[in-house]
Amino acid sequence: MLKKFEDKMQKSYENMTSEFMAIRAGRANPHVLDKVTVDYYGVPTPIQQVGNVSVPEARTILIQPWEPNLLGEIEKAIMMSDIGITPNNDGTAIRLNFPELTEERRKDLAKDIKKRGETTKVAVRNIRRDANDELKKMNKANELNDDQLKDQESEVQKLTDAYIKKIDDAVEAKSKEIMTV
Repeated sequence: MLKKFEDKMQKSYENMTSEFMAIRAGRANPHVLDKVTVDYYGVPTPIQQVGNVSVPEARTILIQPWEPNLLGEIEKAIMMSDIGITPNNDGTAIRLNFPELTEERRKDLAKDIKKRGETTKVAVRNIRRDANDELKKMNKANELNDDQLKDQESEVQKLTDAYIKKIDDAVEAKSKEIMTV
């Protein structure tokens, strides 16, 4: 039974870490494009599926579409996204140049990271509450005795503590990465 709740906690953690990958830290990271989709013959398609995405330099992402007529669509999709970078179209490829982050922007990103971490911790705690509620129901239905209930609640708490620590560590690591000049 605990496996189900552990899977939910793991999914919350993985969701947070994937959000962290999309946060740009002043250097080029192709994961910032993960949520950007291009209208490819009427179907929203991730940029990685319509061309090569590479990082030729520390602050540049190069997108080379497999079909040249997609350049305009890719450019439009990037402009409409929330990554905050203006694409440069040279007729054969699109370059995204990442500017150096200002100190103020770094602090804002660090705050945002902490906020996302707190949101994930709340989600994990809600999963703990759901698990404890289910255990209490099982106890009332005489599927668990009181000792088993206490043991299971203790296991749920250990699991919660482990995920909270993982979340704190991930937030700390990403904040450190952002604040490093």
